[in-house]
Formats: sequence, structure tokens, C-alpha cells
Amino acid sequence: MSGMFDMKGKVAVVTGGARGLGYDMASSLCEAGAMVCITSRSLASAVSSAAVLRTAFGVDVLAEELDVLQFGQIGSLANRVTAWSGRVDVLINNAGGGLAMMPTDFFARRPEHMAELIQVNLTSVLYICQVFGRIMAAQGFGSIINIASIAGILGRGREMYRSTGLAEQPVDYAAAKAGVIGMTKDLAAYLSPLGVRVNSISPGGFERGQSADFVRAYSSATAMRRMGQDGVDLKGAALFLASSASAYVTGHDLVVDGGFVACK
Repeated sequence: MSGMFDMKGKVAVVTGGARGLGYDMASSLCEAGAMVCITSRSLASAVSSAAVLRTAFGVDVLAEELDVLQFGQIGSLANRVTAWSGRVDVLINNAGGGLAMMPTDFFARRPEHMAELIQVNLTSVLYICQVFGRIMAAQGFGSIINIASIAGILGRGREMYRSTGLAEQPVDYAAAKAGVIGMTKDLAAYLSPLGVRVNSISPGGFERGQSADFVRAYSSATAMRRMGQDGVDLKGAALFLASSASAYVTGHDLVVDGGFVACK
């Protein structure tokens, strides 16, 4: 079984891999022996995180600057990665964001914020899949993992946000993540006959300094009675979908949420 999760000799690209869940997934692949390219909007952040990963796991890690809203940078990134490694076995589309754009209430939401959030979280993912999917199809192999969210699966009650003073999830974020899940399934139908598997991961809420009141409220709505933990709860899921352990899995959305969705 250990050989099924072995990533030695494999090359992975993790967008937004310099921090948070992206860093966790990059770390998991590095620990399994893969060469990994991590990207960030801040080159300094990518360089710093790459140095930590190299030291910790003794693998080659490439740091690259990437703003996913600048589509021209995506093709250039692909060229640099293939020049560095000669191949791309795994792509993890993790870069996203836009949740800090205020206000988040649907009736107060600004159209330009809706458009930007969808472009960051959906349109850019689609284009990155096109660029790297073309490389993988030419190779005849590859695994694409798109990071979606449980926001794309079910409607979210706002009470726990409003009662604890936390900005609520924008409706356009749910629209974008639902689009990622739908896109993943159709891309699997398109690319799998060419040897490229396409799956997504839908994480639930992760604990990152929210108020104690919010953590309690969210945890009480979750079957496992806790929020996700950075450094722990997404690493195995990413390695499974990246490795040959999931060789017969494509078009699947893997929900990693402690039972938040299933137990509604």
C-alpha cells in the first residue's frame, strides 16, 4: 500500500501553495517524494515557503509568482514548470479568495466584487485547467485536483455569522464553488479518455482565529463537533487524489468537512 502513495519522481504544481491549505497539500506531496512548484501572488512568500519545504523533505521545490487574474502569467508559468521538470503529473488548483471584499450581504453586494470573486475562484481555475490539461493530455497522464468548497453543495444559514459578528459568506462565492464542482465533472468526462483524471475537494470550515463563539456555533453544526485543523485534515485527501491510490477515481468531489454536509 505504501507504494500506491509514493510520489517519488512525480512533479506537482500547487497554486496558492505558500500558505494555508495550499501549503499543507504541497507539504503532503513533498513528504511523499514529489518535486513541487508552489505559487503565490507574493514571490517572497513563495520563496520562503519553498525553502522550508526543501529543508524539511529534501526535495526540489520551485517558487513562482502568480496572480491568477493575470491570465498571461498562467501560460508563462506552465512554460517555466515544464522547462524545470520536463513534465507535470499533478495540478492542484488551490489559489482563490476574495472573501475580504466588503460588504458580503447579498443585497449590499457590489457588482464588481461579484465579478472579481467569480473570476478568481472559477474563471481562473478553468483557464489553468486548460493550460495544464493540454500538457497532461499530450503526455497521456496526469491528475488535476480543483479545490471547491461545501459552499458549492448546500445553502448556508447566516445566523451563526451574524450572531458572532463574523462576515458572512457571499452568495457569489457559493456560485463560484458550485461552478468548480460542475466544471470538474465535465472536465473529467473530457480529459479522462486522454489519461488525465480530474477531481475536486470540498473542504468545510477550518479554524483560523475566528472568535470562540463562532467556533462553538460551527462545531455544534458539524457531526464531528469540531472545525477542520490546518496541518492535518486536508493533507491525506490531497495525497490520495494525487497518487496512484486513486487511479480509478475521476469526476469525484471529495467532501472533507467533518460531516457538516452529510448530517444536515
